[in-house]
Amino acid sequence: MASGAGKSAAFALLILNVILYFIVTVISAWAVNHGIERARETASYLTPPARIFPIYFPFGNLATGFLVIFSFLAGIMGIITSITGIQNVMQWNTPNLHAAAASSLITWLLTLLAMGVACKEINIGWTEANLRTLEVVLIILGGTQMFCTAAIHAGVQDVAALGTGTARI
Repeated sequence: MASGAGKSAAFALLILNVILYFIVTVISAWAVNHGIERARETASYLTPPARIFPIYFPFGNLATGFLVIFSFLAGIMGIITSITGIQNVMQWNTPNLHAAAASSLITWLLTLLAMGVACKEINIGWTEANLRTLEVVLIILGGTQMFCTAAIHAGVQDVAALGTGTARI
């Protein structure tokens, strides 16, 4: 991959990921808030094991609590990684690209964890429209974060092949 094409592809994917991770964070934060407000009234009717379970949400299905927590963590981590990744890709030198590659890989793995729980929730069924939106965005993010990670890793190889530490564009 040429250095200019890799830089522009990584930059565009990072901008897209900031927007998508922001959507994930907003929906997850809404779900946490909604669950906290409604859990007291709903959990009082449950049997004791479910009443004391800390990840109970009064909407969705049994995977909803895990989905909301993992997607919230992936959203926050994705926003931070994408913003710092934009700065690192703009500088396009070896140390910054290695930092961007490592953080992008960790974020992709956390996104895959949230995406796996989203797939499980889809498999169980019976979710609201907001949760379906969260599931779809997480599945899309799994792909875009993978391509972003691949573009950054290709950029690391290009810059390392030049041997100077800075790519000439």
